[in-house]
Amino acid sequence: MDDIGTLLAQIRAYLDAPAGATPDIARMERTLTDGYAHALTLEGERRRIERRIGAVAATLEEGDKEGKAKELGELSRRLELANDQLSQLRSLLNALKARAAAVRVA
Repeated sequence: MDDIGTLLAQIRAYLDAPAGATPDIARMERTLTDGYAHALTLEGERRRIERRIGAVAATLEEGDKEGKAKELGELSRRLELANDQLSQLRSLLNALKARAAAVRVA
């Protein structure tokens, strides 16, 4: 699952299912695995963005200052988006993990 919107929708579908419904635990666990993999991808993206911000900031006084300022703005927006997505994903994954544990017990 590459698209975070699709992944979040799938997780929400499991979480919004009626309490008495018995979802396919194998599919639920696959969604958890996909979610954790996507979280790792987002964490890697955050690290790359943070490193780039540091590199650009270190040379801000040199060369094309306006171009670097624009790049820093774009990097900042990308970092904020990645942080928001990661926070939302982690929250939903925690809830899905709890739901999967409850399904396994039932």
